[in-house]
Amino acid sequence: MTAIVHLALQLDPTKLDIVPALFTEVLTATRAWPGNEGLEVIVDDADPAHVIVVETWASAADHDAYAAWRTTPEGASRLGEVLAAPPVKTVFSERIPLAL
Repeated sequence: MTAIVHLALQLDPTKLDIVPALFTEVLTATRAWPGNEGLEVIVDDADPAHVIVVETWASAADHDAYAAWRTTPEGASRLGEVLAAPPVKTVFSERIPLAL
């Protein structure tokens, strides 16, 4: 079942100028990971230092494998260089069927 992951990030406002290049570097590896079906970064209209990375995965297991890789030396990223607070990750894999 498809999983949607929201990674909420509070960025250091003094480092916003390096965010696009750093995100391109970090998220290129995310996008290339098996099971990743897409991602985008959305920016809070009221606070440009608050962003959410929205990732779509073929399954929660695919995301779990990716997340485990990110904890290894090979998967480590420079994302921490621009964070003002720890990231908050939420995984959505259950659906409520709607009769519309």
